[in-house]
Amino acid sequence: MGLLERIQARLVRTRTALSDGIAGLFRGGRAMDAALVGELEALLYSADLGPLARELVEDLERRHKRGEIRGESDVRASLRSSLLERLLAPVPEYAPAVKPSVVLVVGVNGSGKTTTIAKLAHRFAARGLGVLVGACDTYRAAAADQLAIWADRSAVQIVRKEEGADPAAVAFEALETALVLGYDVVLLDTAGRLHVHKQLMEELKKIQRVVARKIEGAPHEVWLVLDATNGQNAVQQARLFTEAVRVTGVIVAKLDGTARAGALFRIQRELGLPVRYVGTGEGKDDFEVFEPASFVDAILAG
Repeated sequence: MGLLERIQARLVRTRTALSDGIAGLFRGGRAMDAALVGELEALLYSADLGPLARELVEDLERRHKRGEIRGESDVRASLRSSLLERLLAPVPEYAPAVKPSVVLVVGVNGSGKTTTIAKLAHRFAARGLGVLVGACDTYRAAAADQLAIWADRSAVQIVRKEEGADPAAVAFEALETALVLGYDVVLLDTAGRLHVHKQLMEELKKIQRVVARKIEGAPHEVWLVLDATNGQNAVQQARLFTEAVRVTGVIVAKLDGTARAGALFRIQRELGLPVRYVGTGEGKDDFEVFEPASFVDAILAG
């Protein structure tokens, strides 16, 4: 099964809402008129495209008046082109430029951050990279326990301390271990937090300072995990979060569990951040490098 087929299989809800919805509008050879255009705009809004829905419909109306769009296939082709124009160019699979490369993973509570780190560790290890995970979420013993279980399954080492320990101390020890044992990548989990939690945000900044002192240029990447099921709320969370910390990329989790995957377009448009990966299921392999063309084709497939 190729990448497009895998994504199509896992984005059933979004595809059903958007692609099947378009097919329904044109059922029975229905002509493209003002009423249909209005229903199409409502359909695009339901996929959480937000203000982008109006832009897409206005473009369709202009092209329809010029005689360039007559039916369903033309609408799909126009939407595909317009949506791709609004996504950043694809980013290659992450490859560590230095050894060890330090990736700090951040996000709000319940975003799927810990599971995402486990999937990243599994994916990197499967590529032959030496991966070390630092369990810096010391507020929830369950988070470290969950990481430890995943790490054991993927033959990845984990550094953790007792509940309530200083998260920066865990990060420091993880980097020391990586330097001594020659690991390629260090993935640092952090406690879920909201941007309004000043103490936790200061703690996150402390982790950044500690790792920077230990390894020049670290953290080399800071990835923000967003829950796709939150729709436009995820966009707002991302905007406020990036005002507080330096973020270099986004990972969209739980993309299979929502019909509102359109929020991904606004994330890229408003934040200008690349989407590095998308989570498409519960399994450790349900994790894909984000490819704009495959994503758009998956949700618009006829």
